[in-house]
Amino acid sequence: MKNVLDRNRDMAARVRDILSARGIRMINMISSPGAGKTSLLEVICEKLSGEIRMAVIEGDVATDRDAQRLKKYDIPIVLINTGGGCHLDSNSIDIALREFDLHSLDVIFVENVGNLVCPAHFDLGENFKLALVSTTEGDDKPIKYPMLFREAGAVVLNKTDLMDCSGFNRQTFISDLDNVNSQVPLFELSCRTGEGTDAFMEWLKLSISK
Repeated sequence: MKNVLDRNRDMAARVRDILSARGIRMINMISSPGAGKTSLLEVICEKLSGEIRMAVIEGDVATDRDAQRLKKYDIPIVLINTGGGCHLDSNSIDIALREFDLHSLDVIFVENVGNLVCPAHFDLGENFKLALVSTTEGDDKPIKYPMLFREAGAVVLNKTDLMDCSGFNRQTFISDLDNVNSQVPLFELSCRTGEGTDAFMEWLKLSISK
């Protein structure tokens, strides 16, 4: 495992150098299946595609369904089917970058495979990890999967419109997140209704422009 992680780290450094030389930011989106990564990308495309030049690396175990949902936004997309693998690695990202015109991009979003464990261990060369959770999954994710939340550059809590009917305890979630990483920005929103998305977009634009 150490050898695998060491090789991945070396390639991640290469990816980071390539992107840094061109002034491109890369954001690694990590969540459980169904938390709303693709839905959040749809909102990002709708609100920011006219202001920010973006591309997506779409990671999935099988099918191209998530990539198909994003095609209508006319942005560059590279699909990586892992064939059972539980995460993307930096080598797959290095290969995917060759499909983009890097001179015409400001940011690349990586939609990682749905999993809160494996993707957190693998540096892809990103600027930061975006941890995405939803109220329908339960309020215990930060304390059960602390590595992701310790390393995240921001946390998005999605499906706030379903908080009451899902039995989600917001106080418990925030308390556990604070115990794991008291400095991480938290954005509470609903991709379905749009509530809370404007504040996240403003933060995201600032993060991309750094």
